[in-house]
Amino acid sequence: MKQRIVTGIIAAALFIPFLIIGGIPFTLLMYVLATIGFQELLKMKGRNLWSLPGLISLMALYAFMLPNKWSDLLFEWTGYVKVEFAFLAVILLLIHTVVVKNSFTFDDAAFAILSTLYIGMGFFYLIETREVHLAFLVYAFLVVWFTDSGAYFTGRKIGKRKLWPEISPKKTVEGFVGGIIWAIGIALLFDYFIDLNKPVLLLIGVTIVASIFGQMGDLVESALKRHFNVKDSGTILPGHGGILDRFDSILFVMPLLHFLHFI
Repeated sequence: MKQRIVTGIIAAALFIPFLIIGGIPFTLLMYVLATIGFQELLKMKGRNLWSLPGLISLMALYAFMLPNKWSDLLFEWTGYVKVEFAFLAVILLLIHTVVVKNSFTFDDAAFAILSTLYIGMGFFYLIETREVHLAFLVYAFLVVWFTDSGAYFTGRKIGKRKLWPEISPKKTVEGFVGGIIWAIGIALLFDYFIDLNKPVLLLIGVTIVASIFGQMGDLVESALKRHFNVKDSGTILPGHGGILDRFDSILFVMPLLHFLHFI
């Protein structure tokens, strides 16, 4: 626990300045974190980022993450949109399966592309949200953090019924509900001090959905780790695991907030 706290403090001290500054520094940090997270996923699968298919997939990841204002410049320079660059990566990966005689399979290619979508779109919306307003990004992180803390402490205190024991044996139904309640509490408190200019009922409704999606993101990561028989996605954050262990929930929440037109 001591190591977990120390790592959390150091990570926050490094992350918060980028969050406040925004712009290119924040965007570049998101690219670095996404690269590490993608490498963690490939490693679970037994694949190497620094291989030809890994680098092709990385190209697709970077294309998906490209901020909208940079996408316009890319189109002016090349005449192609970023989705077309991503599709090129798909074609190259499929050709690679033939060239290497299925030592890299269709399943491997599908895993790589789905991973680029999962990680790329999550971090893309982190970048886009910071471009809109810092307050919405802080709101999203607070909802995720308080959902996680609320689920943990409520589950420890009164948790009895297992939520999804095949995926995450320690999570409980009571913790799941507790996480939602904690998320609503911090959202209302944050809105009181930093007006998000949203109707209260809309704020509560979106927070409930975001809290649920955040917990599903955590469960998806747990399912991946259980499938590949690993304890953590990585070791870069002592006491916490990898980048995906810390960003699994926010990668689900950020796209959701945009899909709901909340941001």
